[in-house]
Amino acid sequence: MRQLSYAQAIREAHAQLLESDPRVLVLGQGLWSPWYAGSSLENLDRDFGKDRILDSPVSENAVTGMAIGAALAGMRPIVFHPRMDFMLLAVDPIINQAANWSYLFAGKVTVPLVIRAVINRGGEQGAQHSQALHAMFMHVPGLKVVMPSTPYDAKGLLMAALEDPNPVLYIDDRWLYAETGGVPAEAYTVPLGKAAVRRTGADITLIGTSWMAAESLRAAALLEQEGIDAEVIDLRTLKPWDRETVAASVRKTGLAVVADSGWRTAGAAAEIAAEISELAFQELRAPVGRVTLPDVPAPTSREEEKAYYPVAADIAAAAWMALEWDAQRQAVPVPNVTGNRKQRAARTA
Repeated sequence: MRQLSYAQAIREAHAQLLESDPRVLVLGQGLWSPWYAGSSLENLDRDFGKDRILDSPVSENAVTGMAIGAALAGMRPIVFHPRMDFMLLAVDPIINQAANWSYLFAGKVTVPLVIRAVINRGGEQGAQHSQALHAMFMHVPGLKVVMPSTPYDAKGLLMAALEDPNPVLYIDDRWLYAETGGVPAEAYTVPLGKAAVRRTGADITLIGTSWMAAESLRAAALLEQEGIDAEVIDLRTLKPWDRETVAASVRKTGLAVVADSGWRTAGAAAEIAAEISELAFQELRAPVGRVTLPDVPAPTSREEEKAYYPVAADIAAAAWMALEWDAQRQAVPVPNVTGNRKQRAARTA
């Protein structure tokens, strides 16, 4: 299969959707500027015209309201927010209008809208430009939330999101834009609400989404070097998320760690961990671990960023803490390990 970057896969999905359906349009800030969207929207205005690629003024609330109106009028809009932080200015039309519309009209009128929001982190951007706010929108009935981690899913989930009759929040993380993978040339969809088992294993389940799904795979490779066979699940969709696949894995391994790019308190990892405890309580042999951001705003200092953002080693450390808990409970030796596991575990704690 040919290889595309994550950003190229998003761009191709937009192009094929625009080619195949005249109702599709894209509106938002910076659509004509590679600085805002990188290569994920490159030259779409040249290929499809500025009447379908509408670069808006800096008014997140207004442009989102326009997109909702277009959806109600029969169009298939994608509204683009180049920084998720400032999408908070559009919370009223997203939550009070788009998410509630189908319920208010007994399913007879829907809002087929894709709200694309980009997480920009690192690079000394600080507290107002680095926030991953997906957990806030998981809370909202009537709104679906997807977060792809691979180029294949970046294309397929965007196409599936636009086919859905209800509003879908499509979140992409800029840290993934350069990642490459196999992507079919033809149009295809990835089903919403279905997780992917990226790696099978027997000792512990690692669950992640978006960038943290990629880091979970790297953590599994670290654990494999120390004799631990980890299963890795990429949720892909956070609302609704695939409880059946996760529960089946945890029932098999008996141990779980959830890795999330948001904050710890009331975050996505907290919700998933709570449901795992309900679904697989009898099989769990240790508390569900969580690897998240600390409950503080993002720093601006580059050195502080290195401590703030969790990486694969932190997920591996959380896995070892679960394994140690299980070993102590069973009064059996913990497997011998190499490297600075204790140091990593202290950092995670």
